[in-house]
Amino acid sequence: MEVVYFTLVALLLYAVSDWILQRLEMARGQRFEHRSLIFFGLLLGFALLSFALIRHFGGQ
Repeated sequence: MEVVYFTLVALLLYAVSDWILQRLEMARGQRFEHRSLIFFGLLLGFALLSFALIRHFGGQ
């Protein structure tokens, strides 16, 4: 069941990271030069945090 949680959270984090990046670019007024690196940083940070929480509350 834990695999299902990880998969669902990963899909949600992808969408949330993209949404946040778009909002940052709108506030800035133009696209970032290294957009993919910023997206990766957002996704990685959220993934590490949320996956650690899933492991903690999942009983492992």
